[in-house]
Amino acid sequence: MKLATHVRPISYLKGHAAEIVKDVTETGEPMLITQNGEARLVVMDVSSYEQKEQTLALLKMLAMGQRDIEQGRYREAEEFFAELDQEDLA
Repeated sequence: MKLATHVRPISYLKGHAAEIVKDVTETGEPMLITQNGEARLVVMDVSSYEQKEQTLALLKMLAMGQRDIEQGRYREAEEFFAELDQEDLA
């Protein structure tokens, strides 16, 4: 996805909101809105936003897991499953 191909000034947003909603929803591609030549915001459809949020949450969990491994805060799988088996028997 090249955001640079979907750049519009804020004046376009003001006058073409319905068209922007239609385009962004149909393509799933975000649109960059500029003000005075500077990037100010990104407009994206809800589905794409939710997917991006889920992806970020998963990446955060993976990073936290990796940090735990690097700091030695983990157990071998066999030990973990043995403990679960013991809890099932109790």
